[in-house]
Parts: sequence; C-alpha cells; structure tokens
Amino acid sequence: MSDAFFDYHLPDHLVAQHPAARRDESRLLVVRRDTGALDHRTFRDLPDLLAPGDLLVLNDTRVLHARLVGRRERTGGKWEGLFLRAAGDHWEMLAQTRGYPEAGTVFVTDTGLRLTLRGRTADRHWLMEPDPAGPPAELLGRFGHVPLPPYIRKGRGGDADRERYQTVYADRAGSVAAPTAGLHFTPELFARLADRGVGTARVTLHVGLGTFAPVKVDDPEKHEIHREWCEVSEATADAVRAAKGRGGRVVAVGTTTVRTLETAAGPDGVRPFSGETGLYVRPPFAFRVVDGLVTNFHLPRTTLLLLVGAFAGPEVLRAAYAEAVTRGYRFYSYGDAMLVL
Repeated sequence: MSDAFFDYHLPDHLVAQHPAARRDESRLLVVRRDTGALDHRTFRDLPDLLAPGDLLVLNDTRVLHARLVGRRERTGGKWEGLFLRAAGDHWEMLAQTRGYPEAGTVFVTDTGLRLTLRGRTADRHWLMEPDPAGPPAELLGRFGHVPLPPYIRKGRGGDADRERYQTVYADRAGSVAAPTAGLHFTPELFARLADRGVGTARVTLHVGLGTFAPVKVDDPEKHEIHREWCEVSEATADAVRAAKGRGGRVVAVGTTTVRTLETAAGPDGVRPFSGETGLYVRPPFAFRVVDGLVTNFHLPRTTLLLLVGAFAGPEVLRAAYAEAVTRGYRFYSYGDAMLVL
C-alpha cells in the first residue's frame, strides 16, 4: 500500500467553504472500477447512472448542534467546547480555554447554558454537568451551534448551516459530524430514483470525531481505528438480501454506510446488528455487501480515504483524485461527490 493515493496535495481554494446553491447541483465524478474510466456528471444525474432493482442505502443519523461557545463565569475568560457523548448525567467534551481549570469551575455559553467541570477522562476529555439538565439532543438543539469542521470557515457556522449541514432524511440524533455523501440528495431526486425503480433503505451510524483523525503512523495497518455506534434493522437486512437476490447492486451512500453494512455482513448475507463497530476497511479488503459507493472527496491520510481506496482500488482512486484536482472539483464536507461503480 503506497502513499500514491493515501496522501495528496490539494490547493486551498478547492476546499469548499459553502455548499452548492442547490444540493443536487454538485458535480459528480463517476468512476468505473473495472476499467478506471472517469465521467463528469452532475449529482442530479444519479438516477440515470443506476439501474432498476438497485438499492441505495443511506445513513439516517442526525447531527447534533454539538459546538458550544462561552466564557468562564467568574473570570470571563473565553472557552469553547464540543460535545462528544453522554456519560451518565455528565457530558464528555473536547474543550479549550486558557490555563487548567479545576473541577467545580463554571462556564456559561453565549446562549445561556451553564456547564460545571466535574473531572476529566483518561483521554483528558472534560466531564461537564449541564444546567439545566435534560436529554443532550434537546439541550444542544436549544443552546448549541452547528459543529462545522475547522476547514470550513474555521468551524464557525451560520443560520444556513443548520439546514445544509444535515441530510434531508436525517432522523436519529447522535453525530458530531455530517455523513456528507448524503448532503446532495433532495426530495425530488428521491422521487426520480423511485420512478427509476431504485429502492432505498436506511442504516444508522453516529459519526464521531475519530472519523477525521489523521493516520499519523507510516504503516496504516498500525493505526488504531476509532469505534462508532451503528445499527442495521431487520427491514434493511431484508432489503439488502432481496436486492442481491434479484441481481441488483447495493450502493452505499457514504463511508459510514459502508462501514455499517460490512460490519453486519455474515456468511449468509447482512444480518440485523446494533452496537459499536471497530471495523477498519483498508486495502486489501474483501467487500461482502457493497457493490457501489457514493462518497465525497476526503482528507489525505485518513481512514476514510483508505476505505474508498480499498473499494475503488488504489491506482484508480489516485487517478480519480488527480483528475478531480485538475478539473477544479470542490473537496471535503461541502464539496462535490464521486460515484464508484
């Protein structure tokens, strides 16, 4: 496994700072794994590129408004945090401020939420107690901000991002980052897919920050993969088996969907699954479920890029990314997409 596809140079101006004016107006680079052929299309062309009987599988996770900004209650010092997960009555968070606050220090967000530092985890994450108390999704919806990645406007979202950094089918709250391949879909596009005879099914994987963690070791096999919670329902498992049975392709929308489906793969096909996955997909990998992939363009030296390289083939992916850079495609979360078949 060489660095030829695992690492690459991207000019700063190709990192998308805003989404396309309309979701399905994004560009779509179609990649054929068997021949390496590349075709330049628009995302609204997706129904024409799939066949009747194919099945699109979508990740229906909903992004939490996990970014919080505020100050220390006593001194007024600036503070910023990112909700990671609930830990009993406390919130596990990444946070930054000057100095090393002691347990008992109170912070107040710009929206009025009080957070008291109660301790730290073994990973040095903060354990915070919110006031008022309540379900994290509800409180973050009231007091939080959209957790844009730092390469988009330094992580500072606006009102428009509350809609656009969320898929139109988002349902189950739990992610701190969007499953970005799904951001290109519209209700009208789903209607055209249905008319084409392309089915849809849903899985859930709650995206954590580890999904963006760079692979810092020279040998990617030595990288410690992050764990994420995911679920495949019995109905989705049945839909996947039915698609395979009729000769249709299972097309995963996003790397998170790939990871979920391949986690749930068994000797007799996909089975219902609920729990954490530590599946690390990298070349070489024997895919048992996924026949096609819709994905955005990913950061270098990440497990996301390794997964797409395992599916497309390292050399095919290297050529596709080089072509995308040359043609001025827009990269990362708000950028354009690829369809790998």
